[in-house]
Amino acid sequence: MTTSMNFSHGLEAELVQPYNFEMSQDLRPFLEEYWVSSFLIVLVYLLLIIAGQKYMRARKGFSLQGPLILWSFCLAVFSILGTVRIWRYMGTLLFTRGLKQTVCFATYTDDTIIKFWSCLFVLSKIVELGDTAFIILRKRPLIFVHWYHHSTVLLFTSFGFKNKVPSGGWFMTMNLGVHSIMYTYYTLKAAKVKHPSTLPMVITSLQILQMVMGTIFGILNYIWRQEEGCYTTTDHFFWSFMLYGTYFILFAHFFHQAYLRPKGKAKPKSH
Repeated sequence: MTTSMNFSHGLEAELVQPYNFEMSQDLRPFLEEYWVSSFLIVLVYLLLIIAGQKYMRARKGFSLQGPLILWSFCLAVFSILGTVRIWRYMGTLLFTRGLKQTVCFATYTDDTIIKFWSCLFVLSKIVELGDTAFIILRKRPLIFVHWYHHSTVLLFTSFGFKNKVPSGGWFMTMNLGVHSIMYTYYTLKAAKVKHPSTLPMVITSLQILQMVMGTIFGILNYIWRQEEGCYTTTDHFFWSFMLYGTYFILFAHFFHQAYLRPKGKAKPKSH
């Protein structure tokens, strides 16, 4: 316990000190029990997709431009703030303690900044389900990779949070980074602001890179599992490998369909 606290405080000293709002009440005890509820949330989500599509079948799609701009903008701001805080933390951890410490040891998850942002990150996966509501209400095509990704990421995130999966720090870091760009793109697109035409392809490429890196971190975690203090289980490795593997296949297929086949303009998988 003392070693864990010294590690946390030592690393905090190397970083900027936590803001006051980051030292608010710890939601971890509540969210660790959320793992069971996440299955119910996903079930309700899938049922609402079916009900929503049925409801909109005979109706004209809504515009929702204003709400969509606000929605995307808020998620973009959240992702950017989270990226700035977590990327700096994980970068410092990487260069001062080494790669193995970031993917194999869960000690850093007790740091104030990590605890705060990981709680928000888990909750944000529920909020992001609203992306699907906009697709359905605007009568846009809802592709498999969209709802599969949203569903399984919610489950995997709550699983990783409850079990303090060490490589989950990188999952959060990469996901926030990609979402910073993705939701900024959605905001510009909804507001009909001109943006680089290659931006959608860049976003999908970053999503695929995220899956590759996630798989590598999972494999490294499994390779180093025999080292003293390394925290991992077969379940951690199996589920992370399975999910990252399916994500890679689905996003690579989407990339090929959207950007390599001769067709009209394409866009990332949401909205």
